[in-house]
Amino acid sequence: MPVVYLVIPCYNEEEVLPETVKRLTKKMNEMIDSKLADKKSRILFVDDGSRDKTWELISAYCDENVLVSGIKLAHNRGHQNALLAGLMTAMESCECAISLDADLQDDIEVLDEFVQKYTEGCDIVYGVRKNRETDTFFKRTSAQGFYKFMELLGVDVVYNHADYRLMSRRALEALSEYKEINLFLRGIIPLIGYRSDYVYYERHERFAGESKYPLKKMISFALDGITSFSVKPLKIISNLGLLVSALSVIGLIYALVSYFSGSAVAGWTAIICSIWLIAGMQFLCLGVVGGYVGKIYSEVKARPRYKIEKYKK
Repeated sequence: MPVVYLVIPCYNEEEVLPETVKRLTKKMNEMIDSKLADKKSRILFVDDGSRDKTWELISAYCDENVLVSGIKLAHNRGHQNALLAGLMTAMESCECAISLDADLQDDIEVLDEFVQKYTEGCDIVYGVRKNRETDTFFKRTSAQGFYKFMELLGVDVVYNHADYRLMSRRALEALSEYKEINLFLRGIIPLIGYRSDYVYYERHERFAGESKYPLKKMISFALDGITSFSVKPLKIISNLGLLVSALSVIGLIYALVSYFSGSAVAGWTAIICSIWLIAGMQFLCLGVVGGYVGKIYSEVKARPRYKIEKYKK
């Protein structure tokens, strides 16, 4: 029986925690009774610098529930860093760790399947959504567009997979060797390359609280994924520059021919439009290049990705 750790990042989740602890405790006890998990298995909550009473609740559950452990980060570091902190802490005690969200929109009834595939020899098991019927039209189309765009850029990501996954200790040790500051775990983990499989599940509605991923964060997360795993945007800029240069040469030839043939007409509108078009393209290209330079700047400083303030076992 493997020692299984459930790793749950939390940020301002005081509304969902009581129900989450109740459901996960019941599920973990069922797994222990059915010999799928060892009695040393734990539910590890990671408080990512919450502003509400999330840590107070986690701390209280640690005292009254033998299955619950908790980590408090010294500062809000974002979902990916909080998840990594939990996984690296769990690595010291577990044989495999399963990451999931605190709102339990990911179906916990398939946890048995994750562990079964681990016992069959898989080091990584990805939770993949069967469909996106519970999403709004905008979220569904934008998410699917994101996965297709990442595939177009040559990034190896699992379609319709978020952060619901199982990783063995061996996979976690391999993950610990990736030192980048700009984390995009959905792109990093497929690079590990160990034997993997999939578990398909239905995603539920959030039963309390509100989503911690508004549109602004989703866009930022998508841009992080693109710029962390592909230089194709830079290649696109280079090709765009070549195209504009070619068009400029054609325009220059046309202007010279018109001038010497005496048919040149002063075109204020055409000049203004061309100036604004080229200026806009230049600023867009500078923004993309600046994004990559900013990432290099963050990586070179090599600051700690997180600091653990408290750990209650």
